[in-house]
Amino acid sequence: MEDVKRPLDGVKVVEMATFIAVPAVGRILADMGAEVIKIESSKGDNLRFTAPNEGRPSDPHEDTNFDLENANKKGIVLDLRSDKGKEVLFKLLDDADVFLTNWRPQALARQNLTYEDIKERYPRLVYASLTGYGDKGPDKDLPGFDYTAFFARSGWAGSLYQKGTVPSNLIPALGDHQAALALTVGVLSALFRAAKTGQGEKVSTNLLHTAVWVQSFQIQGAQYGTEFNGVSYPFDRRDNPLPYQPAVKTKDGRFLQVMGPNYGIYFPLIMKAIGREDLIDDPVFCDQKKLQDAGKVGELYDIVQEGFQQKTAEEWAPILTELDIPFALCKTYEEVVDDEQAWANDVFYKMDYPRGEKALVRVPIDLEETPLPPYEKAPLLGEDTECVLKDLGYSDEDIKAMLDQNIAMQGERK
Repeated sequence: MEDVKRPLDGVKVVEMATFIAVPAVGRILADMGAEVIKIESSKGDNLRFTAPNEGRPSDPHEDTNFDLENANKKGIVLDLRSDKGKEVLFKLLDDADVFLTNWRPQALARQNLTYEDIKERYPRLVYASLTGYGDKGPDKDLPGFDYTAFFARSGWAGSLYQKGTVPSNLIPALGDHQAALALTVGVLSALFRAAKTGQGEKVSTNLLHTAVWVQSFQIQGAQYGTEFNGVSYPFDRRDNPLPYQPAVKTKDGRFLQVMGPNYGIYFPLIMKAIGREDLIDDPVFCDQKKLQDAGKVGELYDIVQEGFQQKTAEEWAPILTELDIPFALCKTYEEVVDDEQAWANDVFYKMDYPRGEKALVRVPIDLEETPLPPYEKAPLLGEDTECVLKDLGYSDEDIKAMLDQNIAMQGERK
């Protein structure tokens, strides 16, 4: 990798986690300069085997999503059920600053790897944990993915769709990445504290809490019911308290998302855009509460929808821009990969693969005084095992014995 001083240079992270949320934390820390050592079993992180779910090739040399979560890391394979494997883990933790895990509480307890088990041995260690439902409560030991703990349990899947239809298609990893950002903030805060005081900390979050937090406006508002002209989710688009907020269909069949949270400011602008200036000073339509009290929310929704169907999405762009109305075309993922604005802001990175060049997404953090981080492909399974063991002081004979006994595994090297 390039010789550039990064914010977390010198920080060592040991990652004992699978799938997305916690590995994403390790990826962010690696981009910031930390040395991240990822521990896997001989079977490998299950994220290595999800390509058929996502329409990607099942090829360890072209695993774009595994690269997304695990770029810039070292990878080793250990049998942590063995005493020797546990010994290697503890040697890694001897000079580590951060330990990342998404093991469930009962699994950590079986291996004597809970925070309480190891905090005396590693008093400066930042112990970071992310689970589906948290470390306490009746459901703490349940398995949790973002589809279940984030989307379903939090009310997202059961609320945010058109009333009378089925729950919307969910987006894999959306919840995981939200939770990863939350845990990363906690890790960085605890690292700062450890640097100042020498005292470590346990940092934790979970998918359920993260999902409730990102939906907090709706969840807190639900406590008032319909008393103040609110709506109960799921609701019909025509009942939206802000009638111009639902996406509008244009003449060419595309959808635009228009947004203006302050009705008093944006209602007259949108009416001007669609040629309905006659409603700007209407005593009912110009006042959001009067509109709601008069039961005319659906009527205004229909007016807005009809107005936007008179022009194509391309024709609407200069009109809305001139009026300074926030809007965006509802793009497809295929279009996003070619988005000029995204490329201008280094959202993507071009990576060469056996089947050609592909766009990989960068972590959404830019540092003005620090060059963009490298994008080294994720390690193949066990790629760095021997190297890491040597760095820990194990002899060639020790390493061979561990490999022969399947305590460790050296994988293919790139």
